[in-house]
Order: sequence, then structure tokens, then C-alpha cells
Amino acid sequence: MLVTRILDELEVVTDPFAVCELQGKCDLGVGRLAGVALHYILAGEGEIIFKNRNSVQLQPGSLVLIPAYEFHILRGRGSNSSLLPECFPAELGLKHHVASAPNSNPADKLLAVCSRIHVTLRGSQGLIDLVRDPLIETTITDDAMTALLKRMITELSTPQLGSQAMVRTLMLECMIHLFRTRLVAQDTTLKWMSALSDEKLWTALRTMLDQPGDLHSVESLADIAGMSRSTFARRFSDSYGAGPMDLLRNLRMKKAATLLESSSLPVKRIAAMVGFHSRSAFHRAFTRCNGKSPREFRSEMCES
Repeated sequence: MLVTRILDELEVVTDPFAVCELQGKCDLGVGRLAGVALHYILAGEGEIIFKNRNSVQLQPGSLVLIPAYEFHILRGRGSNSSLLPECFPAELGLKHHVASAPNSNPADKLLAVCSRIHVTLRGSQGLIDLVRDPLIETTITDDAMTALLKRMITELSTPQLGSQAMVRTLMLECMIHLFRTRLVAQDTTLKWMSALSDEKLWTALRTMLDQPGDLHSVESLADIAGMSRSTFARRFSDSYGAGPMDLLRNLRMKKAATLLESSSLPVKRIAAMVGFHSRSAFHRAFTRCNGKSPREFRSEMCES
């Protein structure tokens, strides 16, 4: 699948947008989100704090996409403040921002438009689960991207007939534009797209995305790709940056996390659905990946 075809077949679904406002020095625990988290900074400075990676510095114009289920915290800078962070539905938060902007001190307030986004390829599921590292645009200076984001903010702040469809379309344009510019810049964060551009690898990769709980092996996936085991393993690792079994384990854990959050299925049933015949083996694998047991994770997601 050529990269041009990948971009042509991208589909984007967004959850409702919110505006997060952090006055002065304070933290907003975003936690873990089932989809990729989108944060676009409208005003102020701060950072995104992670558990197991370096923090990301934020300033007006920053756009950050964070992999699904990556625990993170929004931290505002400025003078000490006793005010708690607030989140508003986008139309309320943006109206409030526009009304207060002339009298506010931008350096003392971090204002971010946030949402969850789900990216797929037409006819296939789970594409966004291939994203392993945050995709970061520190300051967007590209006129086309700036115009897209400005139009999206306008639709969110003053919703009218068709605004939801417009936001979805503009978000898709933003993602295509972002992927295109980062691919041209050879951003290693998008190395996984190389695996999509190899037709044989894509056949096996799509099987893994659509059916992560099946009994896959390097040999069975190589057969699907029409390659020898050694050739498949080498080409997959070169293109994706990790071995096929490493990716499969990651896909299974994300599928399990989604099921734990969105269903009341017993943990034993979820373990079987993602390819584990032993509940104890699933418990160990999930805890190692997420730092919490399946039950602890489900409880945390229900509370957030």
C-alpha cells in the first residue's frame, strides 16, 4: 500500500472536544484515554508529564497526539494559584476564553483544546494502535495547518447546523496534513507507516489489527505475507521498528484495555478474546504493560 493510498484512505472519528483551563501552577491529570489524545494549545505555557518518557514542553500553537492509554498530566506554569483546573464543553470554554482574553494574562493561564481521536484505514480497524510515541508539533507555523485549526476552533466555539460534520472533516484534513509534513521530514515517530507501504507486510499487519486474539505466530504471519519466516521477520522489523510478536503483544494489550473500559465482560473472558488461554498469564502480561492489574485498570478507567 503506497503512502499516498494510506493518506487517501484515512478516516478520523473524534469524541466531543473540551477546553481545559489551568490557572497558574497546577496539574490536570488526564490519565489514560482509549483513543489517541489530542491537545492543541491556545494560550499559555506548560508541559505534558509522562510516567516513562521525557516531558513535552507546551506553548501557544503546540499540537500533541498521545498514544492510546498513555498516562499523562497537563501541567500549567505561572504564579502559584489555588484555583483548580477546569474543563468545559468546547463551545462554552471557547466562548469563555474569547470573552476573557482581552483582560487575561496569557502567561498565567494554560488553555488547551482536547479530545480523543480514532484513526482507521477504510475497511480496517485499529490503525491508531500502531502509534507508539507522541507526535509533536511544538509550534505550528504552516499557514495551511494554522488555517485549518482556526476554522475548527470557530466551528467549535459557535456551533451551528453541520458543525459536527465540519469539525470531523477539518480534523481529517489536519491529520492528513500533519502526517504528510512529518513523513516528508522523515519523522521517526511515523516509522510504522513504512510497514503499511509494503503490500505483503500490510496483508499480515491487517490480519493482526483485525484479529489480534487469533493464534498468530511468526510462521503463520509469514505464510499470510507470502514470505519465508526469516525474510518476513527481517522486513517487518526494518519497516516497523519492532518484531511482529512485539507488535502483536501491544495490540492485544490495547484491545484488552478497550474491553476492560467499555464492557463488563469477566477478565477471564477478555483474556481469551485477546489470545490468552491462561488468566494468570494474561494478568502478568497486562500488569507488565500497564503497571496495573486488569481489575485495577478497569477500576481506574471507571472512575476517570
